[in-house]
Amino acid sequence: MQFVVTAFDKENSLDLRMDTRDAHLAYLNEVGVTLIAGPLLTEEETPKPRGSVLIIEVADRAAAEAFAANDPYAKAGLFDKVTIRRWIGAVGSWLSISD
Repeated sequence: MQFVVTAFDKENSLDLRMDTRDAHLAYLNEVGVTLIAGPLLTEEETPKPRGSVLIIEVADRAAAEAFAANDPYAKAGLFDKVTIRRWIGAVGSWLSISD
C-alpha cells in the first residue's frame, strides 16, 4: 500500500531540521520504502524548508505509522503535525503502481 506522509515543522525549528537532516536521509535510505520525498518550502524569495512530504510503500497503515514515528526528524521533535493518508499514483514517469 502507498501512503503520503505530510509533516509540518514547528515554528523556528530550521536549526533542528538541519542538525537532524543527515540522520533523516540515512533513515530513508536504510528503510527502503520511500518512493519519493522532499521538503515543503516557505514562500520567501530564498525558500527554506518548513516540512516534509514523503510517499512510501509499506504493508499497511501500522507500518506507515511506525515508519513516520521512527524518522529521526520525528524523534527529535521537529514536527508540529503529521498526517498519513492512503494514496495511489495515477500519472507520472516515476510511478511504480501496485495494489
